[in-house]
Amino acid sequence: MKRELRSLKWKTRVTDLLGIQYPIVQGGLAHLAYADLAAAVSNAGGLGQVTAMSLDNPEQLTDEIRKTKSLTDKPFGVNFAIGQHGRPYEHMLEAALKEDIAAVSVTGGNPAPFLDYVKGTQVKKLVLVAARRQAMKAEQLGADAVMVVGQEGGGHLGRDDIGTSVLIPQVVDSVNIPVIASGGFGDGRGLMAALALGAEGIEMGTRFIAVKECVHAHELYKNALVSGTENDTVVIKRSIGAPARVIANSWTDKILEIEKENGGYEQLKDYISGKANQRYIHDGVEGEGFAWAGQVMGLIHDVPSTAELFSRIIDQAEAIRSKWAD
Repeated sequence: MKRELRSLKWKTRVTDLLGIQYPIVQGGLAHLAYADLAAAVSNAGGLGQVTAMSLDNPEQLTDEIRKTKSLTDKPFGVNFAIGQHGRPYEHMLEAALKEDIAAVSVTGGNPAPFLDYVKGTQVKKLVLVAARRQAMKAEQLGADAVMVVGQEGGGHLGRDDIGTSVLIPQVVDSVNIPVIASGGFGDGRGLMAALALGAEGIEMGTRFIAVKECVHAHELYKNALVSGTENDTVVIKRSIGAPARVIANSWTDKILEIEKENGGYEQLKDYISGKANQRYIHDGVEGEGFAWAGQVMGLIHDVPSTAELFSRIIDQAEAIRSKWAD
């Protein structure tokens, strides 16, 4: 009964939309968000996600979705990072829809064709945006909710360098669909701050890398998140119009040097490739690759289980809410 009452307290349009207990969504996490993590997040009460475009073909995606279903009976989603220089995604999306998943999210690129493809299905549609105009467009195109990432976030960001505390209220005031705040969130204080800004949930990426169930992340990567600070990230790829936040290291120094010398995509592509990303995050070869991370790494101090992390977040948020009520 106590757990049921606690769940009711966290009811928002996002929990209603996605059929989840707590308004917490796991980020897409390229090359990391597979069944173990997605199921752990969903079992803990949030919405876990499987990353589709890190897989090679529809058969692999189908296997990953079915593995996730074997680990949880709770809703989960599939993320599609479509901004991959024209790489087709429709066959992957078709495979996901055949598996009767709860939600899809789309990041990067133009979401219009993607949303057209899923129009008329029961699957819930989330779109990651980084600007008010993008959120308004996503709503117009049929998104059920927008995930709004501020400049603090890890991975790809908006081009306008707008921080989360300014961007979220702007978007909340501009759309009628639920807003999920992203960028800089990793604990109960962040959840309460997001709700105070008018969001109805949070998306967390970096924080979910430093959990036990993120089994594909190398220990070196997790240790870097735990030992690093908010000052240990840099933004790369500005010169090609796709700014993205990563952990600073000698490899990202090379990237920034190429950008400083006006090197284009051809000069950068081997440094910013998925293979370079995997050398760091999977193989732990820190000096020969890069790893996405947001400034929230300054708030990460351990590697708990996903269930422990959820319990900690909700307890912290409950304490804040009780304090406000006094």
